[in-house]
This record gives sequence, structure tokens and C-alpha cells, in this order.
Amino acid sequence: MSKYSFILPTSGLDEFLESAQDLGLMDITRKSRAFNKDSRKMFDTAFSYRTAIKNLKAFDKNIEASEKGLPSDGEELLAMTEDLFGRLKKQENSLKAFNREMAEASLWGDFDSNDISRIKELGYSIKFYSVPENKYDSTWENEYAIQILNINGGRIYFAVLFPEGEELPFKLIEAKFPEKSVSEYESLVRETEKEISEIRSDIRHIADNVEILVGENEKLKERIEMYMAKDSVQKEGEGSISILEAFAPVSQDGDITSFLDSKEVIYLKEEAKEEDNPPVKLKNNAFARLYEPIGELYMLPKYGELDLTPYFAPFYMLFFGLCLGDIGYGIVLVIVGMIAKIKLPALKQYASLVQLLGLGSIIMPMLSGTFFGMKLAEILPMSDSVKGLFFSDIQMFWFAIIFGVFQIVFAKMLRGISQIIMKGIKYGLADIGWALLITSAAFGYAAMEGNDILPSSVMTGLAAGGAALILLFSVTEGNIFLRVIKGVTSFWDITSVFGDVLSYIRLFGLGTAGGILGMVVNSVAGQMSGLPYVGWLFAGLMLLVGHIAVLFLSGLGAFVHPMRLTFVEFYKNSGFEGGGRAFRPFRKK
Repeated sequence: MSKYSFILPTSGLDEFLESAQDLGLMDITRKSRAFNKDSRKMFDTAFSYRTAIKNLKAFDKNIEASEKGLPSDGEELLAMTEDLFGRLKKQENSLKAFNREMAEASLWGDFDSNDISRIKELGYSIKFYSVPENKYDSTWENEYAIQILNINGGRIYFAVLFPEGEELPFKLIEAKFPEKSVSEYESLVRETEKEISEIRSDIRHIADNVEILVGENEKLKERIEMYMAKDSVQKEGEGSISILEAFAPVSQDGDITSFLDSKEVIYLKEEAKEEDNPPVKLKNNAFARLYEPIGELYMLPKYGELDLTPYFAPFYMLFFGLCLGDIGYGIVLVIVGMIAKIKLPALKQYASLVQLLGLGSIIMPMLSGTFFGMKLAEILPMSDSVKGLFFSDIQMFWFAIIFGVFQIVFAKMLRGISQIIMKGIKYGLADIGWALLITSAAFGYAAMEGNDILPSSVMTGLAAGGAALILLFSVTEGNIFLRVIKGVTSFWDITSVFGDVLSYIRLFGLGTAGGILGMVVNSVAGQMSGLPYVGWLFAGLMLLVGHIAVLFLSGLGAFVHPMRLTFVEFYKNSGFEGGGRAFRPFRKK
């Protein structure tokens, strides 16, 4: 990154920033959050735009749109949208209440509210009761003026008339009587449903023209960016001089200097330093670029730090395949990614990532030969020598451990080499020592199990060399004797390394669990196929729904757990610090 410092008259600040926004190549330092009444209002409006756009895009597309005219002003259209959604929610709540009250009113049968009013005008009071049929005493009718209104669900609903001002010596607890009759509620329901339909039609009309709000939102974002940039400017000379800074990739230096030379501005260009806290813009090849969104879920590397994306990307793809653990599911992901590229071109990058993860899910499950919960060695005709190539469960367990050890050693070597390149040779030797020590320990354990891969002298040399490097270079400054003493304490980290290695067992566990679930689906479908006449239908549905469910569950675990291994084990052993801020060009949307 190049750092640019500008000095210009405050009177020309607006024109300069507008031109810089048109150029769109520099990340001009600007604030990012509301801090006063004006900016807070803009942020609130932007939030309202985002909410309205989200709601409109998710609105039911099957509703017929109205043909009413729309305001040309963006804020008026936003206000109309918010009003419609507010009215819609209010009417939908009213409809629920009316339906509930109508159901309660139906228990009393249909009645005319005017009749009740007329009875009260004649000088009578009314009380309403509800009792189970077996509790109703017909002798009450000899003592009181009782009118049965309805019999419903084993209960009798009745009213008792008595002269106004007198006490009714009735022992039952009075029931709640509806405010309106069933027919009145039905009328309210029809009116409310009609209004809801009209509101939905109006909303659908705005949703079909949501680009208007999207455009206004983008314009508002530009105004916010401009406002934040202006407020970030340092004023000197009683406000007559403005000072600001910006960052841009070195590759853009030519275009930027040509732009600045054409303006009445004094500027200084220099190489950005880490203490300047410059923004970070990742630069990766086509393969690694697909994995940048995964890395950004954690954080960006700080400026000057090694970007680990191209190094964790192949591991992540293969770890995903181990966790998914099924060739058939991998093929499905490749096909889904292919369809998504065609149908959703805006999501092409993510579709390509799905395809690569699907490819990893084809490659890694070939080790065990699992295909939609079945073992290829059991369903395909092949010789015993070919069947012997597939890994057993215990072999898959050890493969996951070995793969984890390999990634940890790779991370240590990567950290060591990067430290040597950036700081000097002594700063990376301890990490290389850890890589040698872990490697020798892994081969030593294999030898204990009867697998002599390396001569004992070579393993001893690796262990001794690694331990010496850790002892001498874990601390790089100070007296040599103090460094050695402190180096001894560094060996305590072996417990952390052991814990990291055990974390990779999850690769085996998730893959095995997915295979077992797929096998269960096949078993249940096989039992259903024995049903007469419709067995094939139920078996097919079970296979389809069951394997989709297993793919979803296994895919979720296969996405999350390799990410955990990346952000914890790999990043930690690679010495990743992170904390960088993204490069945000000051440009028009």
C-alpha cells in the first residue's frame, strides 16, 4: 500500500472529495459510525432502506400488484413502504383477534346485539352462564327467566333475565359474553381481509419497483461516506487549511498521482508502514480467492502479515471431504454448484466454492469407498486386492491423525520461513525446530507400532536438532544463558501440540457418523420396499428425503469443524495475529 497525505484549502475540500469519489481508487480515512444528530439521522435512514428492501425482496411474488402511481422521491417511497408494512401488520393482528373472538362468539349462537339493547331499555338486566349439559338443572327455568342460546360441545349457553336494580340469587359464576355477534364478527373479518388484500397488492407493486429504493439507498451511502470523510479531515490555520490521508494499492500509483497533479492540492506519497494501520486488500489466485469469505469470517490479517488463505484453502477442501465422508454427497454438491452458476450468476463465487468442496468430498471418501451410505467394495464386483485398497475404520482414524500432524508441521514450517523472510533467520528457527521435533515424534510412534519408516539415526537426528533449535531460539534476545533457561520452559508447549493433534479426530468422527446415518436411511428404505404395492414409492421417498437430511446435517458439520481446525489449530501454529481492516475505496456506488 501507498500512503497519501493531502493539504488543500478548506474552500476546495468539497470539490476535491467529490472528484476523489468519482476516481474511486483511494481509501480515504473516514469515520465509520454515527456521532452527531446529522450523521445519526443518515445512518437511521440507511437502516430503514435496508430493512424495507429486505422485506420487499422477501414479499410473496404470487400476489397481483396494484397499478397505483408511486412517488418519484425516494424518501417518500420509503415512508409509503414503511406505512404499508405497518398497516399490514396491524390489520393482520386485528384479523387474528377477530377470528379468535368470532370463534368465542359462535359458542353462544348467533344473536342480534340490538335485541340485548332493547331488553335493557325495557328495564331488565341480563347475565350469561355456561355449564356442562349434565350440570344443567331444568328446575331453574321455574324460578328464573332463562333463555337457552346455544348447546355446543357438551355445554349449554344460556341467559338469565331479571328486573334492573334487583340482585340475582344465582349460584353459578357468570360467563364472559361476546361484545358482538358471530355475523358482526364475520363482517369485520371480511372487511379486514379486503383491506389486507389491498395493502398486499400495493406492497407487491412497490416490490416490483424495488430498484428505486436500492438506487436511493446507494446514493445515501455515498452521502454518508462523503460526510464521514469530511468530518475526518484535520483543520488547521483557523479552519482555512484541510489535512487528510488516504491509502491505495501501489499498482494504482500512476492513476492517482496523475489525478492529484491535476488538482490544487499538496500531497506526499510514501510507502505505508505497519504503524500507519493501513487497510488490507488480499491478492490471491483464482483458487484461493474462493476461500477468502471463509477467512474473513474470522478476521483479516494485519498489514504486513502473511495472508494464510492460499495455505489453508487446500486443507479446508480436503477436511470438508473427510467430514462429509460420502462420494455420492460430493457429486450432489458439484451438480448443485453447477446449477447455481447458471441460475444465480450473482452467486458464482460461492457456487464455485460449493463445487470445490464437492470435489473434496469425492476425493477423500474414496479412501473408505462410501457412496450414499453404501460401501463400494460390497456393491461392486471387484477382486480382493482392489477391496484391500479401501481403508477400514481404524485406518481412517489414523489417517485423520496423520493429516492433522501434517497440517501442524506445515503451519510451523510456514511460520518459521515467513519469520526468517520478514525479520531474520534467528526469528524462525524455533518454529522449524518444533516442526522437526513433531515429525520425529510421529515417525517414532509409528516405529513403536511396528512401522519402521525412517532409520532410528535419522529420527534421533531430527529430534535432537529440533530440540536444540527450540532451546536456543525460542527467545531471540538477551544473554545466551538466560535464553537457554527460558527455552527449557518452551517445551511445555508440547502439551498444546498434543491437544491440537487430538482435535483432528473430529475429521474421522464426523465422516463415520455421516456414513452410518446414510446406511440407516438405506436400511429403513429397504424395509419399506417390502410393503405390498406401494413399497417402492415409500422406499423412494425415504431415500430421497433421508439422504437430503443427512447431506444437510453432515454438510453443516463439514463446514463448521474444518473452520474450527483452521482458525484454532492452523492459525495458532502459523502465528496468525490478524486484526487488519478491509480496504474500502472512497467511490460512488
